[in-house]
Amino acid sequence: MQELEALIPKPGALGFSGSVERARHEMHGPFTLPPGPEAFSFALYQSTGVGLIPGHALELLENGAVFERMLADIRAAQSSVHVLVYIWRPCELSDRVVEALVERARAGVACRVVVDPVGSEEIRGDRDFDQKVEKVLTDAGVEVHYFRLLAGKVLGRLLGRSHQKLVIVDGRIGYTGGFGIWKVWEGDGLKPDEWRDTHIRVEGPEVRRMQLSFSRHWQESGGGLIPPSAFPEAEPAGPCAAGFIDSAGKLGLTDAERMIRIVIGAARERIWIANAYFSPPNAILEQLEEKCRQGVEIRVLGPGPNHDVPIMRASQRSTYERLLAAGVRIWEYQPSMLHSKTLLVDDWLAVVGSTNMDSLSLNKLKEGSLVIHDASFVRKLARCWARDLRHSKEITLENGGRTNPWRRLARRATQLVGQDR
Repeated sequence: MQELEALIPKPGALGFSGSVERARHEMHGPFTLPPGPEAFSFALYQSTGVGLIPGHALELLENGAVFERMLADIRAAQSSVHVLVYIWRPCELSDRVVEALVERARAGVACRVVVDPVGSEEIRGDRDFDQKVEKVLTDAGVEVHYFRLLAGKVLGRLLGRSHQKLVIVDGRIGYTGGFGIWKVWEGDGLKPDEWRDTHIRVEGPEVRRMQLSFSRHWQESGGGLIPPSAFPEAEPAGPCAAGFIDSAGKLGLTDAERMIRIVIGAARERIWIANAYFSPPNAILEQLEEKCRQGVEIRVLGPGPNHDVPIMRASQRSTYERLLAAGVRIWEYQPSMLHSKTLLVDDWLAVVGSTNMDSLSLNKLKEGSLVIHDASFVRKLARCWARDLRHSKEITLENGGRTNPWRRLARRATQLVGQDR
């Protein structure tokens, strides 16, 4: 009992103090966890209900390389293939995925697909997915559902989307990251029309939690219960410890923000953030400033001039001046849209998934990320960072780091969209 109590941070050390209202808006304090993976796992469990479970084999997959690996697993599926994506649009990549699913469905494998209509079709007013993808899949026996159809396009429904990306094969192999099924995710991330992104393939116990996230989306989209055979008990597959954090928008602190705060709080030496939509709420900015004062090296890598949401880039750049003043180093990726959502902490902790560090992602969207304790994986992610920085421009106060009225207005607008009330 004393050993367990020693892992419990003192009141205020995690930044959760006072009422729920106060905790959500005034998360002050050092927010420093006791050192070590065990203490981190316990803090993550207290905050999200998910700790780090051993027994995982992980594979870091960059850019379009994820699809060759994914399609090979789909073609080898024996019982089920489940796909959940925000964006699925007709293209050559889509044709390859459709071909693999159709072949498996005709072989008797249960194939289920959930897409978000905002990312895939309805908000743009076309019916390309409906006519060119869904019909081919359903004719072959693949079940397809839309997550939260936009009946009446009510604002709350428009913002309450699923931004998760999951592919689960036979309940034993899982994929997550930033991918969608569209042409921009192919290639090597070095051309303007080929996005730079990071994904992960996982085998081990947490695939079951990823499957659970899919099943909840499936039910809400009009599907029934998924058979128990899709939730096999996983044997240990490798040495890595991991936990899958499934977050949904709600009033107050979401699991996505709790996860980000706990991961940052664990840092003693370095925090490297690569994020497509980096404009975190003030509480996280304050936490990063405090970490700088503690001597932690903080790097931020965001998109540069190639950005799919210009107002979001302006909002991102509005944070630079205060972060640079605190000692944070900032780079912008130059060749293409940087779409990665990764965190690297010290030499043992990493995060890969769909979770962006902006108010919409943290407060409104359904997101999922894998938190990883494994030094070998962290070294691989650090090598990706080194390569990305060769294609990035460091930002200083003299070359684009100062804020201006447009950037401040953009930040206010993007923060307002993601308000939790």
